[in-house]
Amino acid sequence: MKRICLAVFLLAALTGAAFAGGEKEGASKLTLKWGDVQPGTHPSVQMIDRAAAEVAEKTSGRLEINSFPGGQLGGSRDMIEAVSTGTQEIVTEGSANFGQWVPSIAITEAPYIWRDADHLIKVLHGPIGEDFSKELVAKRGMRILGATYYGIRQLTTTSRRVEKVADMNGLKLRVPENDVFRAMAEAWGARPTPMNFNELYLALQQNVVDGQENPLPTIDSGKFQEIQKYLILTGHIITPRLVVINEGVWQKISAADQKILQDAVRSAIEWQNGQILSQESSLIDKFKAAGVTVIQPDVAEFRKVVLDVVPKKFEANWGAGMWDKIQAVK
Repeated sequence: MKRICLAVFLLAALTGAAFAGGEKEGASKLTLKWGDVQPGTHPSVQMIDRAAAEVAEKTSGRLEINSFPGGQLGGSRDMIEAVSTGTQEIVTEGSANFGQWVPSIAITEAPYIWRDADHLIKVLHGPIGEDFSKELVAKRGMRILGATYYGIRQLTTTSRRVEKVADMNGLKLRVPENDVFRAMAEAWGARPTPMNFNELYLALQQNVVDGQENPLPTIDSGKFQEIQKYLILTGHIITPRLVVINEGVWQKISAADQKILQDAVRSAIEWQNGQILSQESSLIDKFKAAGVTVIQPDVAEFRKVVLDVVPKKFEANWGAGMWDKIQAVK
């Protein structure tokens, strides 16, 4: 009788362990907060929604991505710090903002370094981009999942007509919070004013700053054409933004689900890039219709004064030969 009771006990224990294991498997669902300073209408945020849908379907709900657009989780630096510490899982941000930990990354937002969007993506999804990611993992516990084409940055001003570099003298220009942008503005003779993106509309409206610079789709989604009189086609920077995940969170994900997440991000990036390129081809007419004066300045002059100063100033941080290495990618 005792043997029968013991057998029943052992069977119950084994069944319970198996059941508990099943519960653990079901409880392994991971929710990822993905933040962006861009508004929900921007392709960068729509990209999150596309990736989230693909990931949810292919992992049978094991991975869930929640989108937080419009700076809901904080400004650029706030969210990068949060991803580094693990209080936020994923962020999409301008690549130069990661240069405080991996100085060489800042070269990716250097003025006039990229030939076009294809050049940018080929470099950042190739060996150079992989090296940046390994360094960021080692130094700050963040991994690069992919790079997006954010667009060609152009200048807008509230009331000042700009046709040549001399017209920039003393202009209070909002720039992102990184040294490369500040140096570029100073080379033009402007007064760089670092500021979070989600504060920019009000700052322009209240004349806290005289102008800003961003790609055309960002100008449109931010509705800056409502409060800016001039669009100056300086074409000074082709900006990549990086999709970055906390490394500790990444390591919690199974290898199979890591691949699903990586593939979904890259697929959504490809869609986003196409949307940006499409918008860039049509937005100038939209801005003109809204009453914005579009100016084609002497771009060669804008380029020269920047390239005479900025690469030399940052070569020690970027690494000797890095500029040429990027240029050599065909």
